[in-house]
Amino acid sequence: MTAVDDRPATTTEASFRGLAGVPLALEPLNRKDFTSDQEVRWCPGCGDYAVLAAFQGFMPELGIRKENTVIISGIGCSSRFPYYVDSYGMHSIHGRAPAIATGVATAREDAAVFVITGDGDALSIGGNHLIHVLRRNLNLTILLFNNRIYGLTKGQYSPTSEIGKVTKSTPLGSLDNPFNPVSLALGAEATFVARTIDSDRKHLTSVLRAAADHRGTSFVEIYQNCPIFNDDAFAAMKDPATSADAIIPLTHGQPIRFGIDGHLGVVRDPQTGAFRVVEVAEVGESALTVHDAHLADPSYAFGLSRLTDAGVLHRAPIGVFRDVEAPAYDDLVREQIDLARGLGDTEDDLQALINGGDTWLVR
Repeated sequence: MTAVDDRPATTTEASFRGLAGVPLALEPLNRKDFTSDQEVRWCPGCGDYAVLAAFQGFMPELGIRKENTVIISGIGCSSRFPYYVDSYGMHSIHGRAPAIATGVATAREDAAVFVITGDGDALSIGGNHLIHVLRRNLNLTILLFNNRIYGLTKGQYSPTSEIGKVTKSTPLGSLDNPFNPVSLALGAEATFVARTIDSDRKHLTSVLRAAADHRGTSFVEIYQNCPIFNDDAFAAMKDPATSADAIIPLTHGQPIRFGIDGHLGVVRDPQTGAFRVVEVAEVGESALTVHDAHLADPSYAFGLSRLTDAGVLHRAPIGVFRDVEAPAYDDLVREQIDLARGLGDTEDDLQALINGGDTWLVR
């Protein structure tokens, strides 16, 4: 799969715009610096192992102090992540990781904040928190592990499970129309949205690098296999015999073309604006859509996200869908506070404003 960019494997300076203001490490770090002393406890073959290894291997590239790294998780298998990374962090409340991370990112400009969540944690009980952190554009990175099942509670259907999914909670098949997490994020006008796969270390790392370089909320959906309760949910994209036709790679500035020998491509209907897959030989290479991740209007990226199969996954776009600049909420909050101070407001004035006119002294 094509990498998101050609940035070098290591960096020695603060070249990541999204982490501006976060102190650099005094000495070069390595993977061991971000590995805690806790025993990693996931099921054998779980895709979380691959994501953790990629994350621990990638963090030293940022060149920041591990003491300035904060990982907030909710509840679920993926949410054990903070235990396994030697940094500050919190295994928090079900679905509320974005809310807690909002507080950390707003209060501490010197912190690189990561949210680790799953499809059940983020899209069910945490759905409201997720869409609001995306629309506010907080300076943090959200990694959503999507295995299309509730793994921690032993195999109930999740908000991303396909219609007809037979599970312990849907013995006759699920009737719910599943969420497309990328479409949801784009609908909330997230400024950075990407998708990658747990087993593709190179692509996963390149997406993490691009997400870290983004100033604002970065949302990354990671297709992550659950071998116990939903094995081979992404088999088409992982099997060498089918992956070429199953993965639609998105590379900024390049025609969207895929398949064995590049025989398939993506075009956009000029009347409806919808995207569709075609045989390149039938339309010609010049007709293919050239991917532009920097378009201000999110409808383009949203249209690409709809190429994802809603049922059993046989085909899906992978890469950065959208990467645009917009003011980050926490930066705006700090600017507003500085402005208030410049106008002569004091802490006493602020407290008087908070108290208002209706206060009581209870003795």
